[in-house]
Amino acid sequence: MSADTEPLTPIDASASAGVGGAPWTVIADGTQQQRKDVATAALRPRRVVLRLGLGLLAVLVLVGVLGAFASQLLAEREAVNDAANIADVFAEALIQPSVTNALADGDPAAVTALDAIVRERMLGPNVVRVKIWSPEGTVLYADERGLIGQTFPLGDAQRQALANPQTRAEISDLSSSENRFETGGRLLEVYRPVWTPDGRQLLFEMYSPYEPVAARSDELWRGFAGVTVSSLLLLVALTAPIVWRLLSRVRRDERDRLNLLQHAVDASEQERGRIAATLHDGPVQELVGTAFAAENVADRALDRGEPALSDEARALASSLRGNVRALRSLLIDIYPSSLAGAGISQALTDLAASVNGRGLHTRVDVSSELPPLSERSERLIYRVAQECLRNVAAHAGAATAEVRLTGHGDAVVLEVCDDGIGIDPATLATPQAGHFGTRIIAELAIEAGARLDVSSAPGAGTAWRLRIPHAGEGDE
Repeated sequence: MSADTEPLTPIDASASAGVGGAPWTVIADGTQQQRKDVATAALRPRRVVLRLGLGLLAVLVLVGVLGAFASQLLAEREAVNDAANIADVFAEALIQPSVTNALADGDPAAVTALDAIVRERMLGPNVVRVKIWSPEGTVLYADERGLIGQTFPLGDAQRQALANPQTRAEISDLSSSENRFETGGRLLEVYRPVWTPDGRQLLFEMYSPYEPVAARSDELWRGFAGVTVSSLLLLVALTAPIVWRLLSRVRRDERDRLNLLQHAVDASEQERGRIAATLHDGPVQELVGTAFAAENVADRALDRGEPALSDEARALASSLRGNVRALRSLLIDIYPSSLAGAGISQALTDLAASVNGRGLHTRVDVSSELPPLSERSERLIYRVAQECLRNVAAHAGAATAEVRLTGHGDAVVLEVCDDGIGIDPATLATPQAGHFGTRIIAELAIEAGARLDVSSAPGAGTAWRLRIPHAGEGDE
């Protein structure tokens, strides 16, 4: 349907900017992949079991890391305790009886005598270094002779072992100057006090290799990991069939729900058609007949010289014809018979005619090169155009509106544009909170696998765009 005003400027369906340079806002995107992901992907038993397996793998990695850390700490604690016990044995059995007053005074002969005992009975795979300290930090004896006679500041652990006689063991990083002769990254270091025959206090220090700690840590971790992995695998083996059955049941229920929904939509469509047919064949025809009868009464009254009665009868006939037009417009809204009969082009033309008036002129432009449209696609196009034109007539304050239906490659594009006041861009970002009709056509677009966009700028009008990919193929 054409109008006296100039047509609106066409908008490129593939352009990124719409009305007045405003961007297109996605109201609904129901592409096949999106619908597939939303409706069924989360319910596929194989996908859920795969995710369960990936989650199990992530748990195993986390448990492995935590288990390795815990095993390391536990192994170090065991090794430190063992080193402390061994140091106590050596101190009581060998060092304490060999510590003399002469050793405390720095006598070389006493140093040589202790060195012979240490090398013969202590140094080996389990002990790599032995030292005897004075409380002032002087090395009185060391199996590494280059340290004897040198003075180093005592550490906190060494001072505490002397101040409160006790055995203290720790992991040494060998970073201090006194350890410059030691090799490797770490050693087990044990301190405890010993006494000379005249009661002077000295500090006995012993170093053990760190390698047994790593071996013990691996042993503990393997035992812990074996129990944990076997438990998790057993849990998965027991729960996977249950999860599979539950998901299969959920999928069946979802299919049943969708089938019921489709039956409800089909029943609603049939009921709309029945109501429209009843109105058309009943009240509408009776009102048309009554209008004709009123015209006849007006003509007879005029022939009898009763102009007042004739005018009343004609006014009644005019009112009846107005009501008939209103009912026919309602019938088009309820069930556009031209959609099934004359096709989408005539249905859109009838729809445009139903909203014309009150200063609004609507034109329809349907391309002659449209691909074949299925009944479902035609109903979606009509429903979206109907809702958009209703909004134009009720809210836009527009002088001109245009409905365009064109083909673009493997898709059909419907555009409904107006030159009204536009829509606040802030409301376009949250279409779910908007007009009920907008939510309805958004849901219809998603269900049909179509995409619905809108572009609007204050004072520049509004453009709606519906894109139906692969129109007419496989959407029945």
